[in-house]
Amino acid sequence: MIRNPILPGFNPDPSFVRVGEDYYIATSTFEWYPGVQIFHSHDLVNWDLVARPLNRAALLDMRGNPDSGGIWAPCLSHADGRFWLVYTDVKRLDGAFKDAHNYVTTCERVDGDWSDPIRVNSKGFDASLFHDDDGRKYFINLVWNHRGPGTGGNPAHDSFDGIVAQEWSEAGGLTGPIMELWHGTDKGLTEAPHLFKRNGYYYLTVAEGGTGYDHAVSMARARDIAGPYEGHPDKHLICTAGTDSPIQRTGHGQYVATHDGQHYHTFLMGRPIPGPDGRERFCPLGRETGIERVVWRDDWLFLEPGGLVPREELPGLAEVGPRPAAPAVHDFAGPDLPLEFQWLRTPDRDRIFRVGGGLTLIGRESMGSWFEQALVARRQEHHVYAAETTLADFAPETYQQAAGLATYYNRHKFHMVIATDEPGIGRCLRVVSCLGDYPDSALTWCGDPVPLAEGPVELRVEVDHAAQRFLWRQGGDWQPIGGALDASIISDEGGRGEHASFTGAFVGMFAMDTSGLATEARFSRFGYWPGS
Repeated sequence: MIRNPILPGFNPDPSFVRVGEDYYIATSTFEWYPGVQIFHSHDLVNWDLVARPLNRAALLDMRGNPDSGGIWAPCLSHADGRFWLVYTDVKRLDGAFKDAHNYVTTCERVDGDWSDPIRVNSKGFDASLFHDDDGRKYFINLVWNHRGPGTGGNPAHDSFDGIVAQEWSEAGGLTGPIMELWHGTDKGLTEAPHLFKRNGYYYLTVAEGGTGYDHAVSMARARDIAGPYEGHPDKHLICTAGTDSPIQRTGHGQYVATHDGQHYHTFLMGRPIPGPDGRERFCPLGRETGIERVVWRDDWLFLEPGGLVPREELPGLAEVGPRPAAPAVHDFAGPDLPLEFQWLRTPDRDRIFRVGGGLTLIGRESMGSWFEQALVARRQEHHVYAAETTLADFAPETYQQAAGLATYYNRHKFHMVIATDEPGIGRCLRVVSCLGDYPDSALTWCGDPVPLAEGPVELRVEVDHAAQRFLWRQGGDWQPIGGALDASIISDEGGRGEHASFTGAFVGMFAMDTSGLATEARFSRFGYWPGS
């Protein structure tokens, strides 16, 4: 059985493709580097991360991109013996403008070296590529209307100015007329177009309703690629708005017919849990990837169980179950960074870390930077987990130098336990948080400094749904530090809320040196232990 989500912990906007009996899903990575995650499966039950293709400056440089900017909604396809990847690099989030640049790159192997990108246009985000059966290719995307009243925090319907398509080729670029395909349903906020063809119909799948709890997958069809397109008889294919399903925020997915004649559709989803003291639901694991089996009736797709709400469990392609969650412990012996880790924005990784004999972070800018910061982290994939690291070598000489363990969403939402230097105390531990304070990013210092002896210090974080705490030790028992912390801050709903936060929670190692001296911190291990 498949158990949703199939890709837990910040894996949104799933683009789904089959190549023979192999299945691939590409998901958005936003400001995290390298860009785009690609997963592989044979059974639709168990998925392995196999590539992050946007891994060099020629393909992606996000220095200066805002939180929740960067790589939005990749489209992965396969044609002409190659994989094709369309991706959007969003340079601005807030305000009327989006500044979203769309590119195409190709590769014969999904885990190979992808070609230098071809820039296609910048008229809107969520671009995709459709390979028609006559060999022609069409580039499809949302048009963003900056004249409307929408902003990044609460986009208005008229900023989403419809889905358009235009013929495209590698040699000739965009050619021919711009075709206005569809403006969506009355739910509005129509985005994330994917086009496919079956039985003489062109089918357009879109996401609507914004990426929060009103999200939906909608569908339209036409006999000609240029339209006119008629909407689905049920309006939406997938939508959990107003239900008590444990799966919420469903939208933005793609259809695939399997090698043995079955039919599935991916979607992004969230799993909300109660906040502190039962207040306000929140999704600490961000927007994840789910899948549901679909059926054809009267040349329309419907969810196999009926209705609009996908199941938590459903049949896969083989009689296998999901692999159990397992701890992951690394000593960073080198030469490569373990695949589950990423960093923020910069393609110039040598300026922020080295791997070998441990992980050495080079202290750069603050946790609030949009340019160059030394944060190496992995996704939170469970509602209950513990993570530990050993800070083996770090000698701060000023409070401007710090290194430690962080739970992080963005520059307005994080908790950290850091080793630093305090006047009159010397090397010590402190806990500092930013509690969703936008735009000021005010810091909250939690508890008193704890003096440290010389030598390594072990740091630990324990997260249990909405509760979090840090611990530390130097040769003895674990000691709590900083008191009880609100883990619900580290979520889509924390701070500005779901319509301005599109990523997910991370946990990892951090170093900064705002004095500009690039003081180094060496971490000798990192472990992640999943709970329930």
